[in-house]
Amino acid sequence: MMWSYKFRIYPNKSVEEKLEESLEISRWLYHRLLEEEISNARKEGKKITQKYTQTLIVKLKKDENTELKSVYSKALQKVNYQLWSNVKALSRLKKNGKKTGMLRYKKKGRYKSLNYNQSVLSIDPKSNRISLSEIGSVKAKIHREIEGKAKGIWVKKYPSSKWYAMIIQVQVEKQDTTQQTGNRVVGLDMGIEKFVVDSKKTAIENPKHLDKTIERIKLLQRKLSKKKKGSNNYYMIYVENLNIKGPVMKGKNKTPHQRILDASWEEFIGMRSYKTEGVGKTLTKVSPQYTSKKCVVCGEITTERKLSDRVFVCPECGWEADRDYNASLNILKIKTGVERPVAPVERKPLLRTIYYNKRSGFGASLLGEAGSPLLKRKG
Repeated sequence: MMWSYKFRIYPNKSVEEKLEESLEISRWLYHRLLEEEISNARKEGKKITQKYTQTLIVKLKKDENTELKSVYSKALQKVNYQLWSNVKALSRLKKNGKKTGMLRYKKKGRYKSLNYNQSVLSIDPKSNRISLSEIGSVKAKIHREIEGKAKGIWVKKYPSSKWYAMIIQVQVEKQDTTQQTGNRVVGLDMGIEKFVVDSKKTAIENPKHLDKTIERIKLLQRKLSKKKKGSNNYYMIYVENLNIKGPVMKGKNKTPHQRILDASWEEFIGMRSYKTEGVGKTLTKVSPQYTSKKCVVCGEITTERKLSDRVFVCPECGWEADRDYNASLNILKIKTGVERPVAPVERKPLLRTIYYNKRSGFGASLLGEAGSPLLKRKG
């Protein structure tokens, strides 16, 4: 049986530079082989094979790009393998009658993974380190024991700028359960009314997630159908570079930290980064220092401000606005230099939408102010 393990890695500055450089060199090779396979071969009426482009890598190292020598050879071979896997996947789609285009060149920063085999892989669970050829030793969070023999590793950089190592193709011997006896056996039946019912008469209710969100989904789909592609989009997005783990783990009052986890700030920023990169736009993180305490108009910093103070009132110039709105303007000002908001904002907190649910009976269009009794009412 094959297993895979995924571990977070923490490369230092020098190691991360090597990883980034290896990714860019691999991206160059991917483009060069793609050009050879598609552009040159088709123009000349030739049909080339995966073996041909494999041997081409050796020639490119000598004659065209000597930087290829700085990347482990097996990792370069995996680039060629990935290219031909994509070519074969497109071919299968065409044979099945699907309309397909051509393979695309990858923009800078869009090639995000490196592959190594077991011969250059060294894992030390005691010191929590993984060593890679041509890269060096990398600190890792090896949170579980690796059973069996590792066949390779896949190093990937995610849109959130985090690095992960996937230990792949681990052969694990299957346990023999034929001799085991006793009553530690169970039968499971999955259904619609009950999600699972087992042979011990234990039933798990169907969570019916779709029923809880279907009205909201329909509303959003209607709004989306009326939008034009590319309209009202932002080309540059700025967000706070927050240390999310710090306040969550170190705080004494658990309630706000549970809210942070529930809001999934980190996942939201990661998804924004992924989407903006995909359409050629940018997401930039800025320092969060004083964004909630600084007046966007005059620059006055008010340190004596509680989290419960949801309205920002500047004692110097009298500027009044929702606290979070003032912070968003400060974030924008850090990078763009915008001095004043486009339009004045009312002093009262921003309105919050309360969506319909069966217990409370509130409608989807009903609005209430943050902190109002309406929001505190229980169904």
